[in-house]
Amino acid sequence: MQKYKSLVLPIALVSGYFLRQFCSSISMMVPYIIFIILVLNFSGVCLSSLRPSKLDLCIASFQILVSIGLYWLLKSITSDEILAQGALMCVLCPVASSVTVVSSMLGADPARTTTYTIIGNLLVCFIAPFYISIIMETSSNTSFGTLFMLIFAKIAVVIALPYISVSCIQKFLPRLNAGISAYKHISFYLWAIALFITIGQTIDFVIMRWKENIENVIWLGIISLAICIGQFYSGKKIGDNYQERIAGGQMLAQKNSAMGIWMLNTFLNPIASVGMAFYSIWQNVFNSWQIYKTSPRKSRNKG
Repeated sequence: MQKYKSLVLPIALVSGYFLRQFCSSISMMVPYIIFIILVLNFSGVCLSSLRPSKLDLCIASFQILVSIGLYWLLKSITSDEILAQGALMCVLCPVASSVTVVSSMLGADPARTTTYTIIGNLLVCFIAPFYISIIMETSSNTSFGTLFMLIFAKIAVVIALPYISVSCIQKFLPRLNAGISAYKHISFYLWAIALFITIGQTIDFVIMRWKENIENVIWLGIISLAICIGQFYSGKKIGDNYQERIAGGQMLAQKNSAMGIWMLNTFLNPIASVGMAFYSIWQNVFNSWQIYKTSPRKSRNKG
């Protein structure tokens, strides 16, 4: 079964392209799917026992500083808001809700990646509204405070509510938590469904409404590839310092592309979401290759 999981994400990407109109029609399901994935992942660990580490701090600092740094750098060099926003989200986008599943398949400690799933997603709850509000304020008559609260409210429902819900369930309804945890293995496939929908929706949006932006689409593909390679490399290097090479690479580079595309489509320039769509392709090609390479080693070890 392990070796077939390496094919799930490429299949989701390809089918999303061919069923893009259908994906666009059911795109409202994505936030709910993300919510369920986070609930399933959080239920599998004791949230009260998780503690942040120096690795978490390093990865979080990288996301906060490099994301806004890339935004201003690209904006100053190209004067293109679309490319700058796409680059910003490729770095700032929260860690994928399936990171624990994929990282465990690669040999990482599930507790380590689960901790950063919580930290990284809660971090985005505060940082993303702040950054997006700054960007939007230049083209909106709404005050910074109002923009911040509107954006925070939407993101927090999807990201923070699962953590609060599972924390309460673990404390007051432990049997229910055990029942939920028994199904945590399906989070990988739910994420593939979310990816299928968001990729299809984005491709449909680009093809139907933004054909004149082919140059931006090409550049977003190139920039997202460079950022993806850079984040996997940097994450693994950071992880090496704490004997967590695999976890470091996945925590920094494996992004919740569905959430990133949703934030760009909802709050910023929708065409910038093509950058996240491309990023999801690059990261999943690499993840599929990693899983494929890891499977024979695990088979030999079992034998």
